[in-house]
Amino acid sequence: MHGIHILLIEDDHTLNKQLTELLKSKGYQVEQCFDGEQGLLRAASLQHQLILLDVMLPERDGFSLLKILRKSCQTPVIMVTAKGAEQEKIKGFSQGADDYVAKPFNTDELLLRIEALLRRSQHMQKDVSAKEINLERLTLNNSTQTVTVDNNSLEFTPIQFKLIWELVQNRGEVLSKAYLYQRVLNRSMTAYDRSIDMHLSRVRRKLNDANWQGDRLQTSHGKGYCFL
Repeated sequence: MHGIHILLIEDDHTLNKQLTELLKSKGYQVEQCFDGEQGLLRAASLQHQLILLDVMLPERDGFSLLKILRKSCQTPVIMVTAKGAEQEKIKGFSQGADDYVAKPFNTDELLLRIEALLRRSQHMQKDVSAKEINLERLTLNNSTQTVTVDNNSLEFTPIQFKLIWELVQNRGEVLSKAYLYQRVLNRSMTAYDRSIDMHLSRVRRKLNDANWQGDRLQTSHGKGYCFL
């Protein structure tokens, strides 16, 4: 399994360590995360061939993380649920999980599920990105990276388009600045860097100038941004 990168998102430090040691002993390369927000940030980097995702996480739960992730990628995900939590399993599958294991689980079974999912995923690569979003007179086209209001084109830079696209397709979800820096600017956020704030301000102003509802791009203070 040389070269296979697994992202492990589990807040129980003891279990996280045990699983990491198990996976590494089988030749996998493992990146550890302990909360949902950091897990989403690393998952969005698209550097992993499989994700092991706990349901109950601090900062952002596994369901919310998976819902956002599935808007842009199909990295295989095995969700880790509580034993007997049938509703969690159903919700996980509805959000795009590929498989699940219930705590406490048999490690041999987990390894077999990982191997099987990795084999299947090699033949099931899919492009899940939407091509166009239409919303109350506003149209975003991802193929041409164009924005129109009532069929009138607005001048958006590529970065401005990526920003509004990311927020609109995740409508109702608060996206952290760190996540947006990675998805939109392709770099990590640094202290005192207000690039995303400035880009968002320009996007909001252009929408308002076109008599659309720029104030639907909301700031969630201390957390990030959200399109309502």
